[in-house]
Order: sequence, then structure tokens, then C-alpha cells
Amino acid sequence: MCAERVVIGDGAMGTLLYERGVSLDANFEHLNLVRPTLVASVHEAYAAVGADLLETNTFGANRARLGAIGLQSKVAEINRAGARLARQAAGSTRYVAGSVGPLIGPRGGDAPLEESEKRQILREQMNALAEGGVDLFLLETFSSLADLRLALAVAAEIGLPAVAQLAFLEGGRTRDGIDAETAVPVLESAGADLIGANCGSGPRDLLAAVKAMAALTDRPLSAFANSGFPQYHDGRYIYLATPEYFASMGREMVAAGATLVGGCCGTTPEHIRALSEAVRGSVPAPRMLPRRTQAASPVESTHPLCRPTGFLDGWGKRPVVTVEIDPPRGLDCDKVLAAARSLHEAGVDAISLAENPLARIRLGNLALASRLQQEVGVPVIAHVTCRDRNLIGLHSDLMGAHLLGLRNILAVTGDPVSLGGESGATSVFDLNSIGLLELLSALNRGTNLMGADLGGHTEFLLGAAFNPNVRNMEGQILRLEKKIAAGACFVQTQPVYDAALLDEMLRLTEPLEIPVLVGILPLVSERNAEFLHNEVPGIRLPDTVRQRMRGKSGPEGVAEGLAVARELIDAGRGRVGGWYLMPPFGKVDIALELIRFIRRWS
Repeated sequence: MCAERVVIGDGAMGTLLYERGVSLDANFEHLNLVRPTLVASVHEAYAAVGADLLETNTFGANRARLGAIGLQSKVAEINRAGARLARQAAGSTRYVAGSVGPLIGPRGGDAPLEESEKRQILREQMNALAEGGVDLFLLETFSSLADLRLALAVAAEIGLPAVAQLAFLEGGRTRDGIDAETAVPVLESAGADLIGANCGSGPRDLLAAVKAMAALTDRPLSAFANSGFPQYHDGRYIYLATPEYFASMGREMVAAGATLVGGCCGTTPEHIRALSEAVRGSVPAPRMLPRRTQAASPVESTHPLCRPTGFLDGWGKRPVVTVEIDPPRGLDCDKVLAAARSLHEAGVDAISLAENPLARIRLGNLALASRLQQEVGVPVIAHVTCRDRNLIGLHSDLMGAHLLGLRNILAVTGDPVSLGGESGATSVFDLNSIGLLELLSALNRGTNLMGADLGGHTEFLLGAAFNPNVRNMEGQILRLEKKIAAGACFVQTQPVYDAALLDEMLRLTEPLEIPVLVGILPLVSERNAEFLHNEVPGIRLPDTVRQRMRGKSGPEGVAEGLAVARELIDAGRGRVGGWYLMPPFGKVDIALELIRFIRRWS
């Protein structure tokens, strides 16, 4: 396709649909079925200005994404319609590329897709595109090299050519930290017909990626740049880079070795018209013989990532005890400071400081954690959720937390905003807990998640959450193994109320050889027990415990709840290395009573 001349691709689909009145909240791919004339008009606009290749409107038309909005049964129909609409505009003289985007689970999901699931999802979409009549697949905006290889394997099974495009960010790495030197030989061996880049950042950075790839391979290269960086103006995102600038950068990409050039976010038919006028008739630039390199190995850390520190120093010698405290709902920290002092005097090993638990607004826990360490002298495990910050904010706040002297981080996905009912709030979830652990591990190695050097490294001890209150605990063990692989060095569990469940959890976690602090949340009343069992994610009470709490409240309820907790602690004595106490409603006296009970026999 690109051996003898430069091929001109089309531009952004979403940008034009948005300009033509489609809300950003709408599912663009579903428009193939409900507003086909509108989608067809975009294809026709790009064909009219000189595009040789039209992409289908199917970037996110896979089961993982469509299933989040109830359209999983329409995957094949949407993709076939997308191929048909592009083909009608392309006719017999232009290529139609089936657009396939990266596989991610529903936003906010804490369960990444297994490889077998990904393969099945990709095959379903790509088969439908092939049935619809596409000439090739355009695998675009991938950050995961493993996922892109998997998509290439599916394309080979189907028997159509494939363009493999990664999204390189500023600094020349994908969001997963992959650079061109690592990616190119892998994509070559995986059978990519064209290797390239799209989206990521602006044309200048994409040009740098093309130059880097051109020095590594003699395969045809593709480049689909954004139209600069978007700016928010009068309620809309506007790309201010002119078509003339975009076209001039396109010429440079062709000179650097690109043989398929088009546009990504923010580009319009005017950008493609200018690009077509600038490069039409060009032939692929001569290239030096590729410089063959071995795929880069992961950056080796110059310091241990999982050394025992602070609150874990006593692990294996005596039970380690941490106690969870919630930050206040307002600015008054006196009660929290007083509680921390009491716990410190009682011999707690660390305070576990939650972050906006149950998605309800509270004082920022990172600043409060620093103050507790400074004024009380107690180690703090700061919970960090993925719900409240985007990827940029997570990087910045975590580096700032290290500057404040925090060293213990519990990485959690976070309860969805809908649970707390805070009006107007939205969930972010750029990462899940595993992605957050990978980010923290990168900071410990001295880079950000994209691989850019930080000029130093953090020294975080990373913790992970574990939920044993599920029907199939083996599945949670697999999740925990991934968290450990991502950098987790200790575990705090959801509350446990059942000795048999405790036995199973200890049996399954023992081979992992990681400190596990078993969660204890004492009950205080029947109402409290029923609320936890029915409304709080990750908590399940056995019927025997619910029966014991029935009709109890006040001092009687507290006494029974403590009795349940003591029985579980007794059941784990000599086998549980640490306990994670969660006193209900800030009742620190309950935690103090349990600390005394634990220490009595240690």
C-alpha cells in the first residue's frame, strides 16, 4: 500500500461529530446505527479533500467499552455498519481501515481483562470489521505493547494487513513506559505491516517518534498527529494549530520516513486538504539500514523496592497492629490528633489514614498524614485512591507526599462517586489499583509512569487492599499476585467476620510470602451490621454474626461486636502476623480495647 507513494489518511472523527452537534457524552460509535447519515457525511468530507484512506467510526466499538453502556449485544452490528459507511464514501479508489482502539475495562473497574478475554473481544470486533469489507486494520492509540501484539495476532488470524500505532507522550514513551527502541523490534516480529504513532501529544513530539522509528526499521511507517494541544474556550475544546502548520509538520514526517500520514484529535477536512496539497505525489523517503537493537529491559532499581521499614520492622516477632482513622469532614483536626496520640501511647504500629471513604468529602489525608507524623510521631499509611485525581494529579500529589515525608502508601481504586452521593462530583479512574502501584513503583525507580527521569527517586513502601469476602477467593488471589508484581509489599484486607473464611485466606495467601494485615471492623449494633452487610462494597457478614447482633444496640451492641472481634483474633493467634483495626464511627476506645487484647498474648 505504501511502497511506491505516500498515502494520505483522513482526520479526526470525534472532532467533526462534536462540531456538528453531537454531545461529548454520546457514544460516537453507536451513531453508525442511529445517525448513519451524519457519520457518512464525515467520511465524505475527508474523501472530498484528498484522503486516500478512510477510517471506520469504530475506535471504541468493542465489548469492553460498549458493555459499559449496555450495547454489548450490538458490537458486530456497529462494526459492520461502520465498515459499510466508510466503504460507501471510499468507493473503489480509496482504502478503508478498520479502526481498533486499545482495550480497557469500564472506567472505574478494578478488574483488568485477562489475555483470553482480550483476544476474544478483539476477535469479535475485528471479525465484524472484516465482514463489513475493510481493507486493513488500523490499530491505534495503544499504550500497551502486549495488547498491540495481541491485536496483531488476531489480524494475522483473520488474514488482513494491520497498521500498529502506539501513542507516544511527551518524552517519547507511551503511558506504559514503552519507547520506540523497545517497541519497533517487537512489532516487527509480531508481523505489523506498518509501524507508527498517533495521538499522544502534538505534531512536534510525533515527528520525534517517527524519526526514532525510522532509525530502527525498514518497514513502512505511519503518523497520525493531533492538531496541537486543545484549549478550553467558551464551553468547548478548541485546537488552535492551523492547517498550514499541520501540513508543514506532515512534510517533515514524510521527509523523516513516514509513508502513511493523516490526522488525529482536532484535525478537520481543512487540515487534511492542506496536508494533501503539501505531500501528494511524494515518494517514501530513503532510509538508512535499520539499527537492530535488543528490546530494552526494564530499568533496574538501584535500591530495594520492598524493604521492611517503619511500621513493619516487628513483622514476625510480634503482631503488627494498624488502626484506621478517617479525616474530619471539616477543618478541625483536634479529635483526630487526640485519637492518634492515644493510639500511639497504646503501641499502635501505624495509623492507616483513609481518603474520602465511601466517596464522601473529607479533609485531604496527605496533608493530615504529614501533620500526624510530625506532631504525634506515629507512622502513617496514607490511602491514595484513583477516583479523585487524573494521571497528572496522581503523579504530582505522590511526589509531593514524598516531599512531606510520607513513606507508606496504600494504593486503592476507591469507591465510586455514586456511593457517596456528593452532588456534581465525577469519578476519574485514569488508573485502577494495579496501575497506581505501577506508577508508585516507577517513582521508586526514579521515573514517572511514562519513563521520564525525575532526577531522584521516592522511597515508598507500597500496600494493597485484598477482599476475601467473595465466593471465589482464588480470583482475588490472582488479583493480589498482580498487585505484588506491580510493587505491593504489604496487604490490608477488608473486614473479616468468619473464622472459616480467615482459615481459607491464610491458606491461600501463605505462599505469596507477603505481610497480610487482617481487617477487623467491630460491630456496634444490629443496624450497623445490616448496613455493612447490605450497602458497603467488600463487606459480607455471615448469618451467624448477623443473628448475634439482632436486636442489639448501645452498650449491649458494642459488647457483642467486641466479642465477635476477640473471637476472630483468638482464631488467628499464632498464625496472623498483623491486624488492621477499623473502629466504627471514630470510636477509638474500641480500637484501644482490641490493641490491649492483642498485646496481652504477644
